[in-house]
Amino acid sequence: MLPMAQEDGQLDSLVRKRIRALRVAQGWSLEELAARANLSQSSLSRIENGQRRLALDQLVTLARALDTTLDQLVENAADDVVISPMIDGTHGLMRWPIKGDPGMSVVRQRMTDPPPDNPARMRAHPGREWLVVLSGTAVLMLGHRRFRIETNQAAEFPTMMPHAIGAEGGPCEIMGIFDRDARRGHRKEAGADGSEADCGGTRGPCE
Repeated sequence: MLPMAQEDGQLDSLVRKRIRALRVAQGWSLEELAARANLSQSSLSRIENGQRRLALDQLVTLARALDTTLDQLVENAADDVVISPMIDGTHGLMRWPIKGDPGMSVVRQRMTDPPPDNPARMRAHPGREWLVVLSGTAVLMLGHRRFRIETNQAAEFPTMMPHAIGAEGGPCEIMGIFDRDARRGHRKEAGADGSEADCGGTRGPCE
């Protein structure tokens, strides 16, 4: 483990580099960011170059000017960057938690069946879902409407609308993102009838 002083020094350097990188990404000069943060151009230059101590009040102002938060600005580099999926081989499903928001999940699933024809088998619950088709063609049933989603196309929809997802013309693979409410809705559906929850109307479990 690094000594505390060395850890602090590395974080200090990281924050300075992050301020400069965010400024450059916005296409702003030192003068432009300094004006937005109510700092002099020379003070901002010394902050970026490590010639001036980082003060909390200045970091708060800089974070706001850079359209980020203080927590994100001073966040240390994570050691566990690579995340292995939880795999359900039976349903051809993989799930990754999003560490920045534990309520969200990313799910990859292979589907072979078309969506159900019976509207009674469609699901509705709070939240939002987003999906992209990785291969093949998916069909999204949303209320009384039917959408074909081709490879590399995406769909985002409110889950309070009855919905179901399936394949068309052969297997397809989708990648879906579920917010906290949508994920909770799938769990409740699983508990209500004892069956496995389905990802947006598919047969595989979301959890």
